Amino acid sequence: MFMVDSSARPSNFVRNIIDEDLASGKHTTVQTRFPPEPNGYLHIGHAKSICLNFGLAQDYKGQCNLRFDDTNPEKENIDFVKSIQEDVKWLGFEWAGEARYSSNYFDQLYQYAVELIEAGKAYVCFLNAEQTREYRGTLKEPGKNSPYRDTTPEENLALFDKMKSGEFKEGECALRAKIDMASPFMCMRDPIIYRVKFAHHHQTGDKWCIYPMYDFTHCISDAIENITHSLCTLEFQDNRRLYDWVLDNISIEARPHQYEFSRLNLEYTVMSKRKLSALVTEGHVQGWDDPRMPTIAGLRRRGYTAASIREFCTRIGVTKMDNMVEMAMLEACIRDDLNENAPRAMAVLEPIKLVIENYPEGQVEELQVANHPQNESFGTRTVTFSKELYIEREDFRESANKKYKRLVLDKEVRLRGAYVVKALRAEKDKEGNITTVYCQYDPQTLGKNPEDGRSVKGVIHWVDASNAKPAEVRLYDRLFTVPNPAAEDDYTQVLNPESLVVKQGCFVEASLAALEVEKAVQFERTGYFVKDGKDSTDQQLVFNRTVTLRDSWAKTNQ
Repeated sequence: MFMVDSSARPSNFVRNIIDEDLASGKHTTVQTRFPPEPNGYLHIGHAKSICLNFGLAQDYKGQCNLRFDDTNPEKENIDFVKSIQEDVKWLGFEWAGEARYSSNYFDQLYQYAVELIEAGKAYVCFLNAEQTREYRGTLKEPGKNSPYRDTTPEENLALFDKMKSGEFKEGECALRAKIDMASPFMCMRDPIIYRVKFAHHHQTGDKWCIYPMYDFTHCISDAIENITHSLCTLEFQDNRRLYDWVLDNISIEARPHQYEFSRLNLEYTVMSKRKLSALVTEGHVQGWDDPRMPTIAGLRRRGYTAASIREFCTRIGVTKMDNMVEMAMLEACIRDDLNENAPRAMAVLEPIKLVIENYPEGQVEELQVANHPQNESFGTRTVTFSKELYIEREDFRESANKKYKRLVLDKEVRLRGAYVVKALRAEKDKEGNITTVYCQYDPQTLGKNPEDGRSVKGVIHWVDASNAKPAEVRLYDRLFTVPNPAAEDDYTQVLNPESLVVKQGCFVEASLAALEVEKAVQFERTGYFVKDGKDSTDQQLVFNRTVTLRDSWAKTNQ
């Protein structure tokens, strides 16, 4: 009997089904598939399906196919194919054998359609789109039969051959399954299974001018590939009847079973590929990989790790109940990951100059600073320290109450990894904005408390002005201002105007110039960031904020 260790992973209804199937001998192995349409970039909802299908195959020592559902060539292209393959690999998964395409099976699909026609179970219909909708009926009223429904199999075979030969215009006719126009399930009211479409296909070129519909293609492709457990989201639950009807009425032996689970709905974003595409084409975001997008490419560019996304998919689980997942859960996963795995560095986003008047002129000191406060294995790095530094504007006040633990006139604060300094006076511009703070340092406080026992509670970060690197810092936030933008009449009206704030004139410590793209770093006391892989150059560093150190939205929206 096939057994799998269940102690290391949470169970769910799909795993229970697989356990029963293996125990009963219904199946001796597990074969799943991930079947994306190559008409856009994958998003976090697809990540849930990827982790489920590939994860099941891994856990049960089976296999998972990557199969592109490429039956709509007008909206598909090879760039989307490549991006999907890259996303799956980046998430940490490998598919069995070569990537597959539904178009690999176009010849077989055509022959199965011919079988249905020969059996009197499919017919060529010449109703136009409006007439087809009218004949279909409503949820409360049954449909009525097409006047072409009783055409003989011989006539339908000839007409279908003409469709294949390009003798009919797009929309002029379609091949429909002959099932039941009175069915309470709309998908069973003689659904279209083939339509005319004169479009160049990224895999088959111009060989075909008729293309099969998804519901006809999907189940047959599963059967051809001997899929044991065909997993899809709940909106396809009714379509399982058509899935089974097709397989029951063609000469194919395999009988895969479709199981449905709830799709991922995530707060403060949209998951509709149509709406995501509109955000791109209408210029609301700067492409499919914009770090505000819920696409895997966007999340990756923003600094989310594959491990954090896999962990998120594990935490949300697999159920049959639709729900809205809090964005805070996704952010908690990346914080947990980066808190443990991201080294620390210093960056100043709104700099003012700090001049240490009693520090030796021209002296540059090299200090060793820990890369991670809780993990010595991260080692240390060298930062330079000199007479002029940059600190954050918000880290200095001329006067403040006792709750303010940063630099105040005539008060002391410790510079992270360096000395204690005392503010003496401040210089301002014509508008009254502070530009420079003058201070003095205690040379006896490097790495230790003042010798006279006085207490210095505040710690602020800084960068050395003598070798700091200028940078652009992009502060990314949630794309929408409401938790469920899809429920709005016009979701574009609730786009968050603060979803991207660009900070120019920032300074980062010199070591960050060599930071690898997608290598996360915590800017001390600010948040987690990555170097942007698209726009950052040696001449102009660009950093993207992945997430803040704490959930600021929880406080804002209480």
